[in-house]
Amino acid sequence: MESVSRRKMIKGVAAAAATATWNFQVVPSRVFGANERIRLGAIGTGGKGASDISGSAEAGFEIGALCDVVDVAQYPNVEGRLKSLGGVRRQYPNAPFYQDWREMLEKEAGNLDAVTVSTPDHTHAHATIAALRKGLACYTQKPLTHGIWEARACAKVAAEKGAVTQMGNQAHAGEVLRRSVELIRAGIVGKVKEVHVWTNRPIWPQGIPTYPKGEEVPKHINWDLWTGPAPLHEYSPQILPFNWRGYWDYGTGALGDMACHVMDMSYWALELGAPVSVEAVSADGMGRSTDVSPPTWATITYTFKKGDDEIKYVWYDGYKDAVFNADKWALESKDAPGNKPQKPNYPGDDILEGQPGDEGKGYGTVVIGSEGKMWFQRDKVNWFVKPSARLDGFDFPEPTLLRARGGNPHNEFFDAVKAKDPKMALSGFHQSGPFTEMVLLGNLAVRLGKKVEWDAANLKSPNCPEADKLIKRDYRAGWELDVQV
Repeated sequence: MESVSRRKMIKGVAAAAATATWNFQVVPSRVFGANERIRLGAIGTGGKGASDISGSAEAGFEIGALCDVVDVAQYPNVEGRLKSLGGVRRQYPNAPFYQDWREMLEKEAGNLDAVTVSTPDHTHAHATIAALRKGLACYTQKPLTHGIWEARACAKVAAEKGAVTQMGNQAHAGEVLRRSVELIRAGIVGKVKEVHVWTNRPIWPQGIPTYPKGEEVPKHINWDLWTGPAPLHEYSPQILPFNWRGYWDYGTGALGDMACHVMDMSYWALELGAPVSVEAVSADGMGRSTDVSPPTWATITYTFKKGDDEIKYVWYDGYKDAVFNADKWALESKDAPGNKPQKPNYPGDDILEGQPGDEGKGYGTVVIGSEGKMWFQRDKVNWFVKPSARLDGFDFPEPTLLRARGGNPHNEFFDAVKAKDPKMALSGFHQSGPFTEMVLLGNLAVRLGKKVEWDAANLKSPNCPEADKLIKRDYRAGWELDVQV
């Protein structure tokens, strides 16, 4: 097996990267007015929100307003995962602060050009659509939305407004991923028949049978606003600030957290669109999916049609030995109680062929074609192709995709906003909306426990009418979304 980056890469990837900045960074000079300021409002300022604010400021945005349901001014000694909230407030003392993004948009939209939406999954669509309707560009974290219908709604409103948009699957802007897309499309492994993608998530509890016991809401948290459109449960530190991903009402589990990153290259390269069906096998016993929580592991198989050809696409997450320990509110190994899970759900050796599934950060991709295999990781240029003879005489293509400034997603978003050109943001909702729909169909199969046939045009499953309530869920009173899709 031979590393693509060690043989032919000087011609293929390295040369492309050297020239792409000049040939493919299309930013009209007329948009760079010396005194022009582009102002951004941040919805969500902790964790990923803090890094989105930092990245946006470095890209060129002026931070014009801040919003978070946690007001650290009422609790200045906040620590742990909420500590970044205090740092953001100190860094931008002149930016008006709001706890309610609806109030921020009402009062500040006229002073802003764009927003970041870096909140838990269940509020993405609501904040994004409201900002789009105020005429603002939107950079919304992955997954774009909590539900399938919401992804379609966000893409529709963005198209109607002609807005610049971007989903926060950061590697989409990088040279590594874009060059890989070009190589797959150029036929480096021939006609693709299968894709296998995996992750080391979850790193939070899943397989939770019931909600935790409620506690008094700290005064610095607006729990009602945090809950937003979701059903109202009692506050618990076992939900906020970190573990919300393991509850269906708020998060989308391991799949929603990582698939918009790890599936991105192959989905984009193959221009897959919507699958015709999806089915899942997931944990049983103590680790099973519940009405409250995703399972401790899942293997999800999507089937796509490309003309007369069928493409099998398999996703793997979780740990085969993981069980939920309610006393610790954590996952542990059923084989070694008290220890973290040890048996990740990776593809079999017939797929990996001796390559370690846990190389790097514990995620990866294998693309299987008619002429060979390609092993890919989004944060490495050291990809592998087998058989190595496949590289002999391979005609490495010239770059065809736009390159983001510095391979940075916030730069790409800023430059697109400044140019007022939605096409410059390559993970815009025209791309990331359908992608998110596809990703979240996996959770539909997990929750229904059966093969789901899919009619993408009508957002329906012909064989699962019970899926309707999951495709578009009911919202808490006062949080309805008025979008006709």
